[in-house]
Amino acid sequence: MFAPLRDPFNRHYSDALFHRYRDSLTSKLGGFPFRLAETPLFFPRSLVDHLGDSALQIVEQLSAPATLAALRRAIPAHYNVPGMTSLPDCVQVDFAIVQTADGQFEGRVVELQAFPSLYALETIEADAWADVLRDVPGMGGELTCFFSEDRAKAVELMRRCIVGDNDPAEVVLVDYQPLSQKTLPDFLATKRLFGVDAVCVTEIEKEGRRLFRRVAGKRVPIARIYNRLVFDELEQKGVSVPFSWNEELDVSWCSHPNWYWVWSKFSLPHVDHPTVPQARYLSEFRELPTDLDNYVLKPLFSFAGSGVIVDVTREACDAVPVELRDKYLLQRKIEYAWAIRMPGTEPGEVLGAHNAVKAEVRVMLMRGGEGEPLVPLLPLVRLSRGKMLGVDQNKAAETEWTGGSVGLWLAGQ
Repeated sequence: MFAPLRDPFNRHYSDALFHRYRDSLTSKLGGFPFRLAETPLFFPRSLVDHLGDSALQIVEQLSAPATLAALRRAIPAHYNVPGMTSLPDCVQVDFAIVQTADGQFEGRVVELQAFPSLYALETIEADAWADVLRDVPGMGGELTCFFSEDRAKAVELMRRCIVGDNDPAEVVLVDYQPLSQKTLPDFLATKRLFGVDAVCVTEIEKEGRRLFRRVAGKRVPIARIYNRLVFDELEQKGVSVPFSWNEELDVSWCSHPNWYWVWSKFSLPHVDHPTVPQARYLSEFRELPTDLDNYVLKPLFSFAGSGVIVDVTREACDAVPVELRDKYLLQRKIEYAWAIRMPGTEPGEVLGAHNAVKAEVRVMLMRGGEGEPLVPLLPLVRLSRGKMLGVDQNKAAETEWTGGSVGLWLAGQ
């Protein structure tokens, strides 16, 4: 996408270059349960600004008091956790990269979620690529993945958000069976950067209002939870947690669980922004659109693309029970650009699945603590040739240059 970096990278790309990058990561974090792409996504500064500004403008709209009041009704009564914060600590806005009629690259919102993501992993991935690329001729200049371009300040913001003023030993990253999750490399990266352990929710112990975990047989109090629990997974697997979601506990959350519901695909119909395609709840349609092939059908609270129907038919819509149609979204389909040229592809050559890949960019926002604003921190990148770009949807299409990646650009430009 950014020729001053893409051209020298493609000219000098080799399997050995990628292996140096991959080996650097695996030496720190072990193996990866998903495919690592062979290339970063190189951003022009104009696209960095466009995506960061758009994410902030969307967050600002969702922060309006009247909008928040309307969106809070998405919280199920049995999952309504006391002590909801004024804003989420972590927000993800996923943009498909599209190409406009005049050839410019822009973003179109696929979905958003007020939930943590791979902050630590993307930081270490970016570090690894930057180290490898220093030796590539023609790629001079400092590469960064941070919107602020200041790595130290960005990592400190992450630390304040995740750990706060607590002893890291009393902060836990909580998921269900974390060692089996495909996000395990991020859990290990979080431990590496911030000293925070990953703990299975079923191993937490409760005494009154306090929570504890066991470390070498000793009970250690939990003061803060870096919450990575996906309610969809808990319900599908029938997981029982050792506390009630409705009770007062002496813990703080990052992010508070209620935000999982409030800022999600459920909020997209409430956003009026050029990057957000038209989206309506399925329950609102008296008559379905006649051009259903131009829409995507999405369950509101599934995770990692589960249940999404890309090729929508009337039969698929009719199959959704009437009482559940307010839990589904019909959203205008987005045409992803063939954004990244593979080696051997010349500028101006027609791009397609044989010589290019599509990209989706997650703008990951964070805030350091209560009273601070959300800010774009860094991007997560997914590359694919398929119709969907999540790692779960592309297991059968594990071809070159697809998979998880990171965004990089030249600092100071």
